[in-house]
Amino acid sequence: MPQLAKTLGVPTPAARKPESVWTELPRPVSASTEPAGHVRLGHARASTARQSLDAQLDPLAEAGAIRVFSEKTSTRATRRPELEAVVKLAGEARSSGVAVTLVVHERKRLGRGIELAMLAEELKTSDVGLEFLTGELKGSHDPSGIVLTVLAAMSGMEREYIRDRILEGRESTRKRGKTIGGAGVTDEDMLSMAPHRVTRR
Repeated sequence: MPQLAKTLGVPTPAARKPESVWTELPRPVSASTEPAGHVRLGHARASTARQSLDAQLDPLAEAGAIRVFSEKTSTRATRRPELEAVVKLAGEARSSGVAVTLVVHERKRLGRGIELAMLAEELKTSDVGLEFLTGELKGSHDPSGIVLTVLAAMSGMEREYIRDRILEGRESTRKRGKTIGGAGVTDEDMLSMAPHRVTRR
């Protein structure tokens, strides 16, 4: 036991004699109470290939981002490889016991609406912080803070809204006697005209 305590760095008291006064030693700090360090990762994005990223890269470097993932892709793009890569790395670093903050120049660099909400949900799940250098959400946002909580909640609400609208649209289309693709259902008039159209061709 003494050897194990020494290996783990736990202080051990000297041998106590009968009737000696007991003195409590300092308690070891739990590894889970404070992160082992803090890492700041950056992400920069431009909508077109012609746009320069310098206006984002310089502030991100000044903000202490040790690594910046950058890409030039439209907001409408279904996949953003560099954003996915930085979020993955942030989650891995956080799971190792390091506090992590994703730093972005402004909100619209990450996306809008449901894209931003889904990203916030993922960061919140991974316990990764988010910081915007400019814009209406400027500042650092803790994973348990109100901003990420609201955005994450918006993600679920938006998905439910989209699902309900799709189901409502399908039901409305069915009641009007149309297929999902929008083509009208064949009726007697259409059938009677079909031979004439074929003959004319």
